[in-house]
Amino acid sequence: MSISMSRRVRSAALSATAVLAIAAFGTAAHAADVPAADAAEAVATDDGLNDIVVTAEKRPASLQTTPIAISVLNGDQIANRHVQSLLDLGDGAIPSLRVAPFFSRGSALVMNIRGIGVLSDSNQPARDQGVGVYIDGVYLGRAQGLGSAIYDVEAIEVLKGPQGTLFGRNTEGGAVSIVTRKPSGEFKLRALAGVGNYGSHKGELHLDLPKFHDLSLKFDALVLRRNGTVDNPLPGAEDFNVADKRGLHAQALWQPAESFSADYSFDISYDGSTPLYAQATSAGSLLRAPITPLQPERADTTVVGAPQQLSVGKTHGHRLTLDWQASPTLQIKSITSYRKLNQSQFDNGSGIASAIGASANFTNVGFGRYSLAMFRQHQFSTELQAIGDLPRVKFVGGLLYYREKVEDNAQAFNTLTVSNAAGTAYSVLTIDPATQRIDRASRVTTDSLGAFGQMTWTPPVGDDILHLTLGARYTHDKKAGELFIVNNAVPNVDGVIAPRGLQASWSRFDPLVNLAFDASRDVHFYGKWSTGYKSGGANSRSLRYAPFNPETVSMFEVGAKTEFWDKRARFNVAAYAGTYKAIQLDFSAQYQQIVNGVLLTTTRTTTETTNAPGTGKMRGIEADFTLAPMPGLTLSASYAYSKVTIPATVNPFPQANGAFITVPIPIYAIYTPEHAASGAIDYEVPLAGARLVAHLDANYDSGYFANYTDPGFNTTTGAVTIAQPKGDKAFIVNGRLALADVALGANGAQFTLAAWARNLFNEQHAYYRSFSPLAGGTGLFNEPRTFGVELSVKM
Repeated sequence: MSISMSRRVRSAALSATAVLAIAAFGTAAHAADVPAADAAEAVATDDGLNDIVVTAEKRPASLQTTPIAISVLNGDQIANRHVQSLLDLGDGAIPSLRVAPFFSRGSALVMNIRGIGVLSDSNQPARDQGVGVYIDGVYLGRAQGLGSAIYDVEAIEVLKGPQGTLFGRNTEGGAVSIVTRKPSGEFKLRALAGVGNYGSHKGELHLDLPKFHDLSLKFDALVLRRNGTVDNPLPGAEDFNVADKRGLHAQALWQPAESFSADYSFDISYDGSTPLYAQATSAGSLLRAPITPLQPERADTTVVGAPQQLSVGKTHGHRLTLDWQASPTLQIKSITSYRKLNQSQFDNGSGIASAIGASANFTNVGFGRYSLAMFRQHQFSTELQAIGDLPRVKFVGGLLYYREKVEDNAQAFNTLTVSNAAGTAYSVLTIDPATQRIDRASRVTTDSLGAFGQMTWTPPVGDDILHLTLGARYTHDKKAGELFIVNNAVPNVDGVIAPRGLQASWSRFDPLVNLAFDASRDVHFYGKWSTGYKSGGANSRSLRYAPFNPETVSMFEVGAKTEFWDKRARFNVAAYAGTYKAIQLDFSAQYQQIVNGVLLTTTRTTTETTNAPGTGKMRGIEADFTLAPMPGLTLSASYAYSKVTIPATVNPFPQANGAFITVPIPIYAIYTPEHAASGAIDYEVPLAGARLVAHLDANYDSGYFANYTDPGFNTTTGAVTIAQPKGDKAFIVNGRLALADVALGANGAQFTLAAWARNLFNEQHAYYRSFSPLAGGTGLFNEPRTFGVELSVKM
């Protein structure tokens, strides 16, 4: 697409949004055929299970008749599991979704669905993840900031498999859609206060004001703090795994007519955290100083004290959603947003556990590598949708423009040193980060244009039992940027001293075909083929900053959605198989520098990214079962089998002395347990005019790799000499017990008193394991048991 064409498409999208607001006033009000609530919600029925409404196809629809594999957590389930941020979904509440910190840093998250989404460092300006995260229809472009506290959430929808047609770029694994509660137009007040172990405390306030002149207002405030779960002995330093989150949210919904609404939202948040503690779990070939002994079990105190401060993310954003029911059969909608993110990184959690050296004299051995980074991003997006409902055809089409500017830098230096030969004492170094070199710095601007359409045709067959859906999306991505600092200087590549530029663009076409069959009112089958991709980019950890291309996923899926026993039982199952191409893989390289025609004797080790030439395979099964055997009792269970195979790949980059490795290297899928399951028991019984509500859930996974290459590999024979360790199996139990809706006087006010626990049985496992032949093994462990009580009041 030419630049002039890009500007015309962008201008058209912006102009259409403005026209939408103006045209609504000249239109007579129409009673909307689409339900007023356009968020996932539970609609009560007289008996049996509630119907679940989702918005996976840009319109409200029943989960059971939507021919896509979807998992939903509603507001009650979020509260029962004590989910305060997306990171709390890392225990496996949705088995095919994996959420984890980026290495030890909760300030940025890695996410995948069905084993697809992350095989590389998406923590960089010019790189992306393969799972899209959306809040009220707005795409969040960075891994940083995803750990922020979530506001008054109505539901979290997880759409599994490629969503390239309706959601576009960076949804090759799927999409996570967070839907918040809208202003109600009635006076409502909900307040919550809670305390727990590790010095935790939490406060929430949600205020709805009565509608005034067609305007409804809603305000949300949240603050939560938890001290670290691993003590840092250094006085004045933060402990490890601290959480300090707070934020404000304001929303205004203006409805001057039944057919038109304008929904404006503003949010601002602060997310402070410290990293997890990366423990040394096994020895390598280097000698280890006695002050840093091995810790094979989950620790509650670090081996030494070290400087550590909060990593702080500050975000704010604006969203304007205009919704016009232009006629009984046509809805026009626009979503426009601007968001800004500033994220600092201070990570000493990964370098203090190992003071190691080649000799028994440990004097002046440095350790405690403090990894610092400053990350800045702002994004603008606007999407225009046309949603139609004709007698036998439902359709949605639209245009999207997305622009993002990102810049970061990184530095690292030791903060500790061994102070005697025996390695039994250490000193803390006083270092001003401003005096330390910048290891790398880069910036990039991304522009993305998309046009999409999807149509579902119901032919006159039987009792309208067949539904054929066809969809397609065209996307044009452009990235322009530069790597402008390497090792505290302008990059020097073969004697050319200049920033390494990035000028690259890619176009994609993502189709979808879906055939659904209604065997009965309660039994539905479907077959689906869809594609998706993760955008191309460049690696800022490299020397040459060469562009790499998008990676792609093509997937076939078949599924059944069933209800039986008078809607007291629900069983949904899906099976899928697909291909994974142009996989973005990182490899080490050692470049021999040529300056003024002279081959230098020194080399620089760096990380480069390539698109693997082979084709990966994926297959899996997902099943969800819900049963309401008696009033007040609900049993639920979910299971996911995920198998991703990636072909062995040759490292195409030079090594020492300019040599190349010619033997393919085995590659593992990461953050992908082969087996994962979750089950829950929910019981509710009336008690003296109130309700006694009990919840218990259990979550299992079979462990997964966190690094995709083996630490020991013979580059001549191809033999694996040291295998990559897999993370431990996990079994986490969470619970909540509440006395709910207790009357407070005669004014309708009620209170709820609840006790909760996460990791109830204090199970421990290292979800992340790695091994270095020199340094030994490293483990990142799950959180210990946390628990608390909460008192909430509503009126």
